[in-house]
Amino acid sequence: MAKRSLYQRMRTNAHMRSALFALGILLMITGIAIGPLPGPGFLIVFPIGLMLCLQNSAWAKRVYVRFKRRHPRYGDRADRIMRRVSAARRRARAALEKPDGD
Repeated sequence: MAKRSLYQRMRTNAHMRSALFALGILLMITGIAIGPLPGPGFLIVFPIGLMLCLQNSAWAKRVYVRFKRRHPRYGDRADRIMRRVSAARRRARAALEKPDGD
């Protein structure tokens, strides 16, 4: 049996998932608060918080999917910043479906 990482083991506990979700919210709020400061702090802290929220909450996933459907340009940018595998898969699929200029 393969050993699971500490993070994967923590996510099996409902209380820990709630705590990780709350930490994600806190990181997103902190990212917004440090946004006006010089440096890339917002681009580092906010996506980490968003990733924690998306991994630990079905509600957050639904809201994020609705946001991406309404604002595809911003959703694509957010996916690239978070380096989501699904975004790379969608870009590759779109490149294959794009007709050649014959």
